[in-house]
Amino acid sequence: MSLLFPGRNNASSRAPRVVVVVDDALSPSQQRPRGASLGLPAEGQGSLAGFSTRAVAFLVDALAAALVAGLFTAPQPPGNWSLLSFGLITVAFLVAAGQTPGMRLLGLRLAHPRPGARTALWRAVVRTGLLMLLVPALLVDADGRGLHDRLTGTAVVRG
Repeated sequence: MSLLFPGRNNASSRAPRVVVVVDDALSPSQQRPRGASLGLPAEGQGSLAGFSTRAVAFLVDALAAALVAGLFTAPQPPGNWSLLSFGLITVAFLVAAGQTPGMRLLGLRLAHPRPGARTALWRAVVRTGLLMLLVPALLVDADGRGLHDRLTGTAVVRG
């Protein structure tokens, strides 16, 4: 009888089935708190922001960008001009304040590899360009950081 595949190799289909459960079979990423590999606290200020909070901040920024673009394209809908608006607003706010309007509204900020330093223009441009593609933001690591944050050495943390 096989313990891993109950019911296989049994002479009778009525034989009792055995299921083995191992409680300590967690992957290394499940054993440590999110952000531990980055030296960030597990909870509270400075801890990694959750996916849903970051997604809401993104939606706030996208809506704001569409409204700004709409000011220039009215009475027509902004269309792709909102992407340009989103990129310019996001880069400008990340470099100047370290957070976008959506991040500020939700109490988030962009953590820099060197504490206290401003986000470099290249980091803001690369991060925003990848974020505008959406897919890199959905590809997350064990800490929950998107590919766009991993490539630029940044992380979205609670403010």
